[in-house]
Amino acid sequence: MSGGKRIRKPAAKLGKTKPKAKRAARPAEPAMDLAVGGRIRDLRREHKLSLQAVAARTDLSIGFISQIERGLSSPSLRVLATLADVLGVGIAALFGARPSDDASAGGIVTRQPQRAELKLWRTGISKQLLSPAGTENRLNLFLVHLEPGGNTGDELYTHDGEEAGLVLEGEMTLTVDSETWTLKTGDSFRFASRRPHRFSNPADDTKAVVLWVNCVTSAG
Repeated sequence: MSGGKRIRKPAAKLGKTKPKAKRAARPAEPAMDLAVGGRIRDLRREHKLSLQAVAARTDLSIGFISQIERGLSSPSLRVLATLADVLGVGIAALFGARPSDDASAGGIVTRQPQRAELKLWRTGISKQLLSPAGTENRLNLFLVHLEPGGNTGDELYTHDGEEAGLVLEGEMTLTVDSETWTLKTGDSFRFASRRPHRFSNPADDTKAVVLWVNCVTSAG
Protein backbone atom coordinates (compact mmCIF):
# COMPACT_ATOMS: atom_id res chain seq x y z
CA MET A 1 0.00 0.00 0.00
CA SER A 2 2.79 2.40 0.88
CA GLY A 3 4.40 1.70 -2.52
CA GLY A 4 1.17 2.78 -4.22
CA LYS A 5 1.26 6.11 -2.41
CA ARG A 6 4.80 6.80 -3.56
CA ILE A 7 3.73 6.30 -7.18
CA ARG A 8 0.77 8.68 -6.96
CA LYS A 9 2.66 11.63 -5.43
CA PRO A 10 5.10 12.20 -8.34
CA ALA A 11 2.19 11.86 -10.80
CA ALA A 12 0.27 14.61 -9.00
CA LYS A 13 3.31 16.92 -9.08
CA LEU A 14 3.81 16.40 -12.79
CA GLY A 15 0.19 17.29 -13.42
CA LYS A 16 0.65 20.62 -11.62
CA THR A 17 3.65 21.65 -13.72
CA LYS A 18 1.91 21.29 -17.11
CA PRO A 19 -0.24 24.47 -16.89
CA LYS A 20 2.89 26.47 -15.95
CA ALA A 21 4.69 25.27 -19.07
CA LYS A 22 1.74 26.31 -21.24
CA ARG A 23 1.56 29.76 -19.68
CA ALA A 24 5.28 30.34 -20.22
CA ALA A 25 4.91 29.44 -23.89
CA ARG A 26 2.11 31.92 -24.54
CA PRO A 27 3.22 34.70 -26.93
CA ALA A 28 3.61 38.23 -25.60
CA GLU A 29 2.64 39.81 -28.92
CA PRO A 30 -1.07 40.37 -28.08
CA ALA A 31 0.10 42.97 -25.52
CA MET A 32 1.45 44.90 -28.52
CA ASP A 33 -1.99 44.68 -30.15
CA LEU A 34 -3.52 46.21 -27.01
CA ALA A 35 -1.04 49.09 -27.01
CA VAL A 36 -1.54 49.87 -30.71
CA GLY A 37 -5.31 49.52 -30.44
CA GLY A 38 -5.40 51.88 -27.48
CA ARG A 39 -3.32 54.42 -29.36
CA ILE A 40 -5.67 54.28 -32.37
CA ARG A 41 -8.69 54.72 -30.09
CA ASP A 42 -7.07 57.72 -28.33
CA LEU A 43 -6.22 59.41 -31.64
CA ARG A 44 -9.71 58.78 -33.00
CA ARG A 45 -11.23 60.41 -29.94
CA GLU A 46 -8.79 63.33 -30.11
CA HIS A 47 -10.00 63.94 -33.67
CA LYS A 48 -13.64 63.56 -32.48
CA LEU A 49 -14.30 60.78 -34.97
CA SER A 50 -16.82 58.01 -34.38
CA LEU A 51 -16.23 54.41 -35.38
CA GLN A 52 -18.86 54.94 -38.07
CA ALA A 53 -16.96 57.95 -39.46
CA VAL A 54 -13.68 56.04 -39.62
CA ALA A 55 -15.36 53.06 -41.27
CA ALA A 56 -16.98 55.35 -43.84
CA ARG A 57 -13.57 56.71 -44.86
CA THR A 58 -11.97 53.28 -45.23
CA ASP A 59 -12.82 49.82 -46.54
CA LEU A 60 -12.89 48.53 -42.95
CA SER A 61 -16.01 47.52 -41.03
CA ILE A 62 -17.07 49.12 -37.76
CA GLY A 63 -16.72 45.76 -36.01
CA PHE A 64 -13.18 45.21 -37.28
CA ILE A 65 -12.05 48.69 -36.22
CA SER A 66 -13.58 48.10 -32.79
CA GLN A 67 -11.70 44.79 -32.48
CA ILE A 68 -8.43 46.52 -33.37
CA GLU A 69 -8.99 49.23 -30.77
CA ARG A 70 -9.68 46.60 -28.09
CA GLY A 71 -6.58 44.58 -29.01
CA LEU A 72 -8.68 41.64 -30.21
CA SER A 73 -7.33 41.75 -33.76
CA SER A 74 -3.78 42.21 -35.03
CA PRO A 75 -3.85 44.71 -37.94
CA SER A 76 -1.67 44.42 -41.01
CA LEU A 77 0.63 47.21 -42.18
CA ARG A 78 -1.90 48.03 -44.91
CA VAL A 79 -4.66 48.47 -42.33
CA LEU A 80 -2.45 50.60 -40.07
CA ALA A 81 -1.49 52.82 -43.02
CA THR A 82 -5.17 53.26 -43.89
CA LEU A 83 -6.09 54.21 -40.33
CA ALA A 84 -3.11 56.56 -40.02
CA ASP A 85 -4.29 58.40 -43.14
CA VAL A 86 -7.78 58.90 -41.71
CA LEU A 87 -6.32 60.11 -38.41
CA GLY A 88 -3.97 62.52 -40.22
CA VAL A 89 -0.76 61.06 -38.79
CA GLY A 90 2.15 58.93 -39.88
CA ILE A 91 2.35 55.26 -38.94
CA ALA A 92 4.95 56.18 -36.29
CA ALA A 93 2.19 57.87 -34.28
CA LEU A 94 0.47 54.50 -33.83
CA PHE A 95 3.40 52.91 -32.01
CA GLY A 96 1.89 53.78 -28.66
CA ALA A 97 5.08 55.54 -27.58
CA ARG A 98 5.15 59.00 -26.10
CA PRO A 99 7.86 61.60 -26.76
CA SER A 100 10.95 60.98 -24.67
CA ASP A 101 11.16 62.78 -21.34
CA ASP A 102 14.96 62.89 -21.63
CA ALA A 103 15.48 66.64 -21.50
CA SER A 104 19.06 66.33 -22.73
CA ALA A 105 17.82 64.81 -25.99
CA GLY A 106 15.85 67.94 -26.83
CA GLY A 107 13.54 66.03 -29.18
CA ILE A 108 16.53 65.47 -31.46
CA VAL A 109 18.31 62.35 -30.20
CA THR A 110 16.80 58.89 -29.70
CA ARG A 111 18.86 56.55 -27.53
CA GLN A 112 18.79 52.88 -28.44
CA PRO A 113 16.90 51.81 -25.27
CA GLN A 114 14.24 54.45 -26.05
CA ARG A 115 13.28 53.02 -29.44
CA ALA A 116 9.59 52.36 -29.79
CA GLU A 117 8.80 49.12 -31.60
CA LEU A 118 5.80 47.93 -33.54
CA LYS A 119 5.56 44.17 -34.10
CA LEU A 120 3.21 42.97 -36.80
CA TRP A 121 3.71 39.48 -35.47
CA ARG A 122 1.20 37.73 -37.72
CA THR A 123 2.96 38.93 -40.87
CA GLY A 124 6.59 38.62 -39.73
CA ILE A 125 7.36 42.36 -39.79
CA SER A 126 8.63 44.58 -36.99
CA LYS A 127 9.49 48.27 -37.12
CA GLN A 128 11.71 50.11 -34.66
CA LEU A 129 11.26 53.89 -34.56
CA LEU A 130 14.71 55.49 -34.68
CA SER A 131 13.49 59.09 -34.58
CA PRO A 132 11.85 60.79 -31.58
CA ALA A 133 8.23 59.75 -31.08
CA GLY A 134 5.37 62.20 -31.45
CA THR A 135 2.21 62.77 -33.47
CA GLU A 136 3.50 66.02 -34.98
CA ASN A 137 6.53 64.47 -36.66
CA ARG A 138 6.36 64.43 -40.45
CA LEU A 139 9.69 62.72 -41.07
CA ASN A 140 10.33 59.36 -39.42
CA LEU A 141 13.19 56.90 -39.58
CA PHE A 142 12.65 53.16 -39.01
CA LEU A 143 14.67 49.98 -38.78
CA VAL A 144 12.45 47.35 -40.38
CA HIS A 145 13.01 43.64 -39.69
CA LEU A 146 11.48 41.12 -42.08
CA GLU A 147 11.43 37.54 -40.87
CA PRO A 148 11.84 34.81 -43.52
CA GLY A 149 8.67 34.95 -45.59
CA GLY A 150 7.53 38.14 -43.84
CA ASN A 151 5.30 40.27 -46.06
CA THR A 152 2.66 43.01 -46.21
CA GLY A 153 0.18 40.70 -47.95
CA ASP A 154 -0.87 40.04 -51.53
CA GLU A 155 -2.90 43.23 -51.78
CA LEU A 156 -1.18 46.46 -52.83
CA TYR A 157 -1.83 49.44 -50.56
CA THR A 158 -1.34 53.20 -50.54
CA HIS A 159 -1.01 55.97 -47.98
CA ASP A 160 0.07 59.57 -47.69
CA GLY A 161 3.67 60.69 -48.13
CA GLU A 162 6.91 59.48 -49.60
CA GLU A 163 9.29 56.73 -48.55
CA ALA A 164 12.81 55.58 -49.18
CA GLY A 165 15.11 52.92 -47.83
CA LEU A 166 18.35 51.00 -47.86
CA VAL A 167 18.63 47.22 -47.50
CA LEU A 168 21.17 46.59 -44.73
CA GLU A 169 20.90 42.79 -44.53
CA GLY A 170 19.36 40.05 -46.63
CA GLU A 171 17.09 40.85 -49.55
CA MET A 172 13.63 42.30 -50.12
CA THR A 173 11.08 42.05 -52.91
CA LEU A 174 9.43 45.41 -53.62
CA THR A 175 6.41 45.94 -55.87
CA VAL A 176 5.34 49.44 -56.91
CA ASP A 177 2.41 49.66 -59.32
CA SER A 178 2.88 46.72 -61.70
CA GLU A 179 6.66 46.45 -61.44
CA THR A 180 8.59 44.22 -59.02
CA TRP A 181 12.25 44.34 -58.00
CA THR A 182 14.47 42.15 -55.82
CA LEU A 183 16.72 44.36 -53.71
CA LYS A 184 19.83 42.90 -52.13
CA THR A 185 22.13 44.24 -49.41
CA GLY A 186 23.29 47.72 -50.41
CA ASP A 187 20.39 48.42 -52.78
CA SER A 188 18.12 51.39 -52.09
CA PHE A 189 14.73 52.73 -53.22
CA ARG A 190 12.44 55.74 -53.17
CA PHE A 191 8.82 56.25 -54.28
CA ALA A 192 5.65 58.23 -53.57
CA SER A 193 3.53 56.33 -51.06
CA ARG A 194 0.36 57.05 -53.04
CA ARG A 195 1.60 54.59 -55.64
CA PRO A 196 0.20 51.12 -54.86
CA HIS A 197 2.95 49.02 -53.29
CA ARG A 198 3.84 46.01 -51.17
CA PHE A 199 7.04 44.31 -50.00
CA SER A 200 8.25 40.99 -48.64
CA ASN A 201 11.26 38.90 -47.67
CA PRO A 202 11.49 36.07 -50.25
CA ALA A 203 14.10 34.09 -48.28
CA ASP A 204 13.15 30.89 -46.45
CA ASP A 205 15.80 31.07 -43.75
CA THR A 206 17.33 34.57 -43.67
CA LYS A 207 16.01 37.72 -42.05
CA ALA A 208 16.10 41.03 -43.94
CA VAL A 209 16.85 44.38 -42.29
CA VAL A 210 15.96 47.65 -44.01
CA LEU A 211 16.64 51.25 -42.99
CA TRP A 212 13.36 52.93 -43.94
CA VAL A 213 12.31 56.58 -44.14
CA ASN A 214 8.68 57.77 -44.21
CA CYS A 215 7.75 61.39 -44.85
CA VAL A 216 4.13 62.44 -44.29
CA THR A 217 3.24 65.30 -46.63
CA SER A 218 -0.33 66.24 -45.67
CA ALA A 219 -1.43 68.20 -42.67
CA GLY A 220 -3.20 66.34 -39.87
